[in-house]
Amino acid sequence: MDTTLIQTIGQTYALHLSLLSFVLVALVGMIGAKLVRLAPRMRAAEALNRETARQRLEKPSYAANMKWNRKWGLIITGVIYGGILPFCLTLETGPWWMIPIQIFTILMVYDFFYYWSHRVLFHDTPGRIGPLKWMHAVHHRQLNPCRQDSGYLNPLETAIGLGLYVLTILLLSFAFGRFHLGTIVVTWVAFQYINLHNHDLWDRERFAGGYLATMSEMHHHHHSRFTGGNFATITLLYDWMFGTLDYGKGPGAKVPRAERHGSAGPRNLVQES
Repeated sequence: MDTTLIQTIGQTYALHLSLLSFVLVALVGMIGAKLVRLAPRMRAAEALNRETARQRLEKPSYAANMKWNRKWGLIITGVIYGGILPFCLTLETGPWWMIPIQIFTILMVYDFFYYWSHRVLFHDTPGRIGPLKWMHAVHHRQLNPCRQDSGYLNPLETAIGLGLYVLTILLLSFAFGRFHLGTIVVTWVAFQYINLHNHDLWDRERFAGGYLATMSEMHHHHHSRFTGGNFATITLLYDWMFGTLDYGKGPGAKVPRAERHGSAGPRNLVQES
């Protein structure tokens, strides 16, 4: 191999920053989880989801899927942190106001990619069959998911989901330049925990209403059948833009505002898989 190419790769390959981002994502996640547990309602929600997950893990097929997916998830994460992020990170600081712009851009561009891949690849649309519907069917075995079910997937779907996220970062790095380490840590934590919360069993009356309840309820409507909407994961913006909002009556169906969210949201039942 050309020595100039080797030198160039060595100068641009920031593995130490990628590994540092991995550690910081874990630390921020743990600290954030501890802070959230200080709120009694949040502790109650966590307890409900943890107990539901415990019951599901008693089923061998469920436990086997989670174990298999964790193994492949670690491999995919290793590829991301070892082979892609080292070319996207820096500690150099630019104007402070660029950081929130970049965080917002990464999350919204990723969600745009995710919306269309989710809608087109994993679900049927009028006149066509989603080519990867068979893969996504594993995730949809959980009709009333709990938090842990965000990871109940075919490993190939895990690769697609994480791949879309890191591909978004890589592509946007050509426009913005390398991203500051803190920007990627914030977006990764947001990407991870928004997806986890969307799968939470969430009782609007017992825990909290507002946006937290709405996001969980809307994703549970998505899980309740294979013909629903709500394909985005970060916000509901793209579902609103493209007419696939689903309040439990089917995508695009008009539902009066007063009837959009029940007092308790989805039934908190342990769904057999």
